[in-house]
Amino acid sequence: MKEGPDIARAAALIGDPARANILTALLSGKALTPSELAREAGVTAQTASSHLAKLESGGLTVTRRQGRHRYVTLASEEVVAVLEILTSLAARNGHLRTRTGPRDPDMRAARVCYNHLAGARAVQLYGHLCASGALTVTQAGITLTDSGAAAMDAFGIDLAALAGKRSPLCRECLDWSERRSHLGGSLGRALLTRMEDLGWLARVPGSRTVTFTPRGQRAFDETFPAARAATEPA
Repeated sequence: MKEGPDIARAAALIGDPARANILTALLSGKALTPSELAREAGVTAQTASSHLAKLESGGLTVTRRQGRHRYVTLASEEVVAVLEILTSLAARNGHLRTRTGPRDPDMRAARVCYNHLAGARAVQLYGHLCASGALTVTQAGITLTDSGAAAMDAFGIDLAALAGKRSPLCRECLDWSERRSHLGGSLGRALLTRMEDLGWLARVPGSRTVTFTPRGQRAFDETFPAARAATEPA
């Protein structure tokens, strides 16, 4: 007798190419309209509406109404985590949809992963926090240390406000382009917001890419310098 959750339905929902494009577009963290998602999926508005109904029925997306408009977002952090893992798996196995152009290196360097920073810069940030002792990583998960809490406070992060969030404070997220971890969770979101507020970076319209200003690049490297690679013993 087959018992337990049926993963086939969720897998079938994600597996359709048009719906996969819709879900990937929503990883930017920005709420998008059905017409915008139709363009992302390369389908008609009527077909997109059918796909969106299936995704919402399957618990992968939610639709919010504001006035006459409808906006679609991913339903939960769990959905984000699943999509990031599948993206990483696809990249690891060479299943890439290559779009040549100048933005590709920029997207690998820094982009938005739903609502936190991803890419090489995010991996550098996570590596620094671990190497400096701000974060401890065990099989049980990621913990912000006392020294880490002090560093976040000095950087302008309101940890008391984050304590009331439903999502975990720290979550490890596998970066699909770097094949290494970056920081998710409410702290990851807060760090991205803080860097935006400081004017270090800005989002590229119509893309998941974020670009650092020259001043922001220098400030980022000074605040979160790249961790030195471990050397082999002599």
